[in-house]
Amino acid sequence: MAETKQQVTDIDRSLYDFKDDESGDGFYRIEEGLTPDIVQQVSEEKHDPDWMRAFRMRCLELYNKTDMVPWGPSIEGLDMDRIATYVRHKSEMKTDWEDVPEEIKNTFERLGIPQAERESLAGVGAQYDSELVYHNVREEVAAAGVVYTDLESALRGEYAEMIREHFMHLVPPTDHKFAALHGAVWSGGSFVYVPKGVRVDIPLQSYFRLNARGAGQFEHTLIIVDEGADLHFIEGCSAPKYNVANLHAGCVELYVARGARLRYSTIENWSKNMYNLNTKRAIVEEDGVMEWVSGSFGSAVSYLYPTTILKGARSRMEYTGITFSGEGQNLDTGAKVVMQGEDTSCVISSKSISKSGGIGTYRSSVIIGRTAHRARASVSCDSLMLDSDSRADTIPAMEVLTDDADVGHEARIGRISDEAIFYLMSRGISEADARAMIVSGFADSVSKELPLEYAVEMNNLIKLEMENS
Repeated sequence: MAETKQQVTDIDRSLYDFKDDESGDGFYRIEEGLTPDIVQQVSEEKHDPDWMRAFRMRCLELYNKTDMVPWGPSIEGLDMDRIATYVRHKSEMKTDWEDVPEEIKNTFERLGIPQAERESLAGVGAQYDSELVYHNVREEVAAAGVVYTDLESALRGEYAEMIREHFMHLVPPTDHKFAALHGAVWSGGSFVYVPKGVRVDIPLQSYFRLNARGAGQFEHTLIIVDEGADLHFIEGCSAPKYNVANLHAGCVELYVARGARLRYSTIENWSKNMYNLNTKRAIVEEDGVMEWVSGSFGSAVSYLYPTTILKGARSRMEYTGITFSGEGQNLDTGAKVVMQGEDTSCVISSKSISKSGGIGTYRSSVIIGRTAHRARASVSCDSLMLDSDSRADTIPAMEVLTDDADVGHEARIGRISDEAIFYLMSRGISEADARAMIVSGFADSVSKELPLEYAVEMNNLIKLEMENS
């Protein structure tokens, strides 16, 4: 009799691995590499104002003189001389879905974006390679004064001064090498402004699709949630697999004003030839709330640490994240928080699953400043290895500069417990179902924080599968 066994499969990428042919006349692709001429060419394509042109060139200089960090996974396989930093479809961005070019529309239809917009979203921005191809927001949301548009339009429109005041101030190009790279060649992304006291009851979403082979995507997301306002923003990412390196070095800057709340949810399912070197940062004023929900399931290498600056008194942050590292993946992820205001608080809860030789590293930094009296910080990270070939590391750092803070840290790394399996089997549950229950329950704390349709996607990405042997 054939034995039935339970295993957690690698990510089923069949939904995401289809590719569009970009060799025709409908696409424009910049020369590979990173030179002053290429950066100037990107700037011309974007019709930048003078200050942005000069900013890009300063960033390129910084990139060339800045060393890579001496820690973390190797990125030796990434060669910028083989990366095209700007690829776009020759069609202009549309606000009516029916006007989007058919081949691009089919891509996003297969990813479920239009359906998600119709059913559960207040607005959608869809980026294909280096440019947004579609952007729309519900009339009732726009009528409340909410601005949700592509960043380039905002840069040249009535919000130009607001953009200039905030752009790469939270994440300066001096922050690290790939922040400087982003500043030099950024393209695409969204701008959101929620006015004082406005509550957006249904989420906004941006979806980033990198279709091009040997290319980079450098979108910039800038969100400002004004006093007492409330917003949930969802970010989705995917790419097909190629046999050459692709790069994602986007940037997210989030400004949460006094008494405001922002939830930022991400499902990243990049292909395994992707280097994911993304930077996300938020600053929170008095009584504000910042919530991160993060699912990282793709890329060959990731450096991803959403950072929160709790500037104002009684501001708080929550981070809930999960990573899945399969064969050929080295995901270095976690969270950072800098606590400055009095009575600030943060809760970080991170989980990772690794299998088939995958490496999952949790890396965190909690800094409680001298002015953060009575600050409270709780950090927990759980890592589950599903076989003897996989690896999990925990690298927490805490710096406490006040003597009245309350700080706690808990870390657990291990495999599925034989005792837990035995206990469940003693209750009449098969070994296969017992293993399925344990892994499913391990990821449950993250999936329950996502809207239903995205929780379903996350569960599909780490699905449990019964196989006959």
